[in-house]
Formats: sequence, C-alpha cells, structure tokens
Amino acid sequence: MSGKLHVIGIGPGHPDQITPEAREAIAVATDLFGYGPYLDRLPPAAGQQRHASDNREELARARAALDLAASGKRVAVISGGDAGVFAMAAAVCEAVEHGPAAWRALDIAVVPGLTAMLAVAARAGAPLGHDFCALSLSDNLKPWPVIAGRLRAAAAAGFVIALYNPISRARPWQLGEAFAILREQLPPATPVIFGRAVGRAAERVTITALAGADPALADMATCVIVGSPGTRVVERPGLPPLVYSPRSSGADR
Repeated sequence: MSGKLHVIGIGPGHPDQITPEAREAIAVATDLFGYGPYLDRLPPAAGQQRHASDNREELARARAALDLAASGKRVAVISGGDAGVFAMAAAVCEAVEHGPAAWRALDIAVVPGLTAMLAVAARAGAPLGHDFCALSLSDNLKPWPVIAGRLRAAAAAGFVIALYNPISRARPWQLGEAFAILREQLPPATPVIFGRAVGRAAERVTITALAGADPALADMATCVIVGSPGTRVVERPGLPPLVYSPRSSGADR
C-alpha cells in the first residue's frame, strides 16, 4: 500500500514553534485534514488539497483521512499543539481500531509538537519543574463527576495541574467549579497562570493566586496552569515574576 498518514502537531501558534520534522511531513503531503483555524496557520502549497472541518468532528475527520490515505494519497492530519495531547492522534488510533483491515496496514506516523502547557510554562518560568499532570475540563467525552474526582486526586497528590479546554460558550461553568474544588485542598496563595493564545498576536499571560482566580480570564484559546503547594513566585522589580516548582520533593510542601 503506497499511502501514508502523518498526524502532526503544529505547536500553539507561532510559526517558529513548528518543528522541522513537522514542516517536512506537511510539505510532502498531498492532502491536509484539520480544524479550519489550524489549517489557516499553514501557508498554501501548490497542488495540496485542504479538507477543513469543525472542531468537534475529530472521528469523522480521522476516518476521512484514513480513507484517502488507503487510496494511495500522502495525507497529513493537523492538530494544534501536540497531536497526542487531547488531539487528533487518539482519534486516528480509535478509528483504526474500529475500522476496516486496510487501515491497519497503512504507514501511520505521529509527529510530535509543542503542546500548550509547555508554551505557557515557558512564558512564566518553570511551573512544571516538578511532578505535574494535565486534565481536560471538557465534559463532552467524559462526565463531570469523573473530572471533579481527578481534580481532587491531583490536588491531594501535590501535582501541578495543567487545565486544557477550560471554558467555552457551551461550557461556561466548569472552570469556576474546578477552582472551587481546588480551593478546598490548595493554599489560597497557590499560583495560577492563565496563558491565552501563547505565540500568537493575541497572546496574554496573567499570573494570579488561586484565591482570586477569575474564570473570565480564560476561553478556549487558554491553557491554565495551577501550581502545587510548593510552587513559588519570585518577584522581580520592573520585570514579570518567575513562577517555578522546586526540583526537590521536600520543597513542595
């Protein structure tokens, strides 16, 4: 079978944050599949076809891409950030598991990218310098009680927590509820970082404390990082503070 499918993460938004491996895989593709705004980040290429779809059509997008690859095309499925973090790589694997045998015979490669929590963390300092986890607050594919239970467990375990998909017009309340849950277990001064559209023109990074963290600072272009009890803020006169989690486990309590 001559077709090939790459699942590619193109980073959080700035062109410099696309890896050389990702650029090479995109350049040789005959067809690109992805959420429209992600495809719009890539310059057009002669002879390359684009297949844009809505953000909540991941499985249908994966199946269409696999079908085209099975016909012999070189297909690239585009994700923002990293394709394996709350993105298209899992949808492609799910489609292959439940799809026709021909899809299992395809040459499939996942190309890593810079995920949002790493870009946001880099802007703030080193909040992920010790143990951390990532949670999606979207309850489209898992029930809210599961999310709430994981938030409580992560806070109790002392993890720094990166929150993806924190809020949207259809889900306006989850981030506020998440902060309420975390306030039950974490100190009021725990640092919270709101990183919106990092790497793009609309970038905004806000550092605050959990006690006063305002969900209105977030939207679907935002990744929120909530520190652990040991995460520290280093104030610097005339400069943004540095937020970091000490490398020593003895320093995080």
